[in-house]
Amino acid sequence: MTAPGEAARRKPARRPTIKDIARRAGVSESAVSFALNDRPGVSQDTRARVRRVAEELGWQANSAARALSGERAGAMGLVLARPAQTLGVESFFLQLVSGIQEVLSARKIALLFQVVEDLDTECALYRRWWAERRVDGVLVVDPRTEDPRPELLASLGLPAVVVGGPATPEPATPEPVVSAAPDPAAAHPPPLLSTVWADDAKAMTRVLDHLHGLGHRRIVHVAGMPGLAHTERRIRSLRTEADLRGLDERHVHSVTTDYSDAEGAEATRRILDAAPPPTAIIYDNDVMAVAGASVAAERGIPVPGALSIVAWDDSALCRVTHPRLTALVRDTPGFGRLAAQELLAVLDGGPLRTVQGELPHLEARESTGARPPR
Repeated sequence: MTAPGEAARRKPARRPTIKDIARRAGVSESAVSFALNDRPGVSQDTRARVRRVAEELGWQANSAARALSGERAGAMGLVLARPAQTLGVESFFLQLVSGIQEVLSARKIALLFQVVEDLDTECALYRRWWAERRVDGVLVVDPRTEDPRPELLASLGLPAVVVGGPATPEPATPEPVVSAAPDPAAAHPPPLLSTVWADDAKAMTRVLDHLHGLGHRRIVHVAGMPGLAHTERRIRSLRTEADLRGLDERHVHSVTTDYSDAEGAEATRRILDAAPPPTAIIYDNDVMAVAGASVAAERGIPVPGALSIVAWDDSALCRVTHPRLTALVRDTPGFGRLAAQELLAVLDGGPLRTVQGELPHLEARESTGARPPR
């Protein structure tokens, strides 16, 4: 037998409506609409009473109704076009999202996150989200060297910030001349979207300075996914820094992977099978660096006695592995906060900007040491 009131407790509570607010406040439904949408037509006393009643009832505006009325959706979007299996082992995105969420939650804004197969699906999702007014803006991650997303988002009018995009140098102010000269701004068209970025070139310089200073001359970079802007920047920077130090491309070069531990380990095996093998390896994330250290251990190669290892991203994995891994340390949650703050600034009418994040520092630990004797 059902106890009194049990059925009522089991039945989901009905969401309060404008009619409920009007009944309790003793006003018309149109007056409630005017008050809640901050429109003229009601007195200040009525507006205050209606809002107080709405709060007491726990009323929230319907997102579809807000979209139809032109109001904000109260959500930001983040789409990741990467193999889903790589997310479970990489801490970078979890830290990035934690920083983003910290800023958005302070403004009571939701984060709508979705993983998709490819860029085409991502672009189609942006079109659908904007048509349905599901989001007020988006954070665009993993910028590509040839990226269709900025132009698409600009054409849609969907506010967006590119996270980790390549920095576009500001055009230099030309000196006044008598004869006509090419406009330097023509080589640097105005950005389509705001961007927050990290200086991967200077970060790579710090890594090369460390390894070169230890005497290493055969260095391989196990990079991330080809076509990503930051992957290409790191590869170019490695080559530039190697050339400045007179290091041959045969002995200092990059190989690309999908960021997973499996491909990181496989790349390490191929690299160590080369003749002569490198004396130092740089990995583009912590997971691949730990996988590479495991391969070295399997083969009886001492780290750092015969092989030095550097991880691009620091994490708990780098600090608990034996030996502890030398790594680039950066404030990834802070980078996420910066991106979210910039997106909110765009929504509030701020100008398009290119904002640089904090430069990471290299923390030398036990996985790097002097080059082994020849």
